[in-house]
Amino acid sequence: MKLMLVVGARPQIIKSAPIIREALSRSEVELQLVHTGQHYDYEMSKVFFAELDLPDPVVNLGVGSGSHGLQTGEMLIRLEKAVLKFKPDVVLVPGDTNSTLAGALAAVKLHVPVGHVEAGARSYDMRMPEEVNRRLTDHCSRLLFTVSDNCTNNLLKEGIEKEQIFQVGDTMYDAFL
Repeated sequence: MKLMLVVGARPQIIKSAPIIREALSRSEVELQLVHTGQHYDYEMSKVFFAELDLPDPVVNLGVGSGSHGLQTGEMLIRLEKAVLKFKPDVVLVPGDTNSTLAGALAAVKLHVPVGHVEAGARSYDMRMPEEVNRRLTDHCSRLLFTVSDNCTNNLLKEGIEKEQIFQVGDTMYDAFL
């Protein structure tokens, strides 16, 4: 299985470390780690790869900073090219950043299944860019990985099928351990 994991911000790198390690331990999984470049300088990104002893991404899209629309749009354009090039079987997107939403949109529009790590988290404040990213990502994902009963229940209330939801715990906590 070709698993594309899209990261771009510090928290995504940290919470993805246990997923990356697990994927690398499985011979049947080909990990395609893609960095959007949302956090683009050493202190905001590369240092976490080094300190967590993670492999370099297969590609860094180098998007950098900008308004939410500009950043998400650039990521979407570049991620679409990466999905077409690497042909993953599943695209996994953690968290609630612009990288999360762009990864989910690029994959679903190319008919590649999306898995959302930390699905179902809600603030119920649509003025927050993260809340917009969470909701849109959840509703275009086929696999929703939740951290708690609360997150699972949020998805069920929104009409997500129970068969799509997997309560797996918190990878950030796993990284901490």
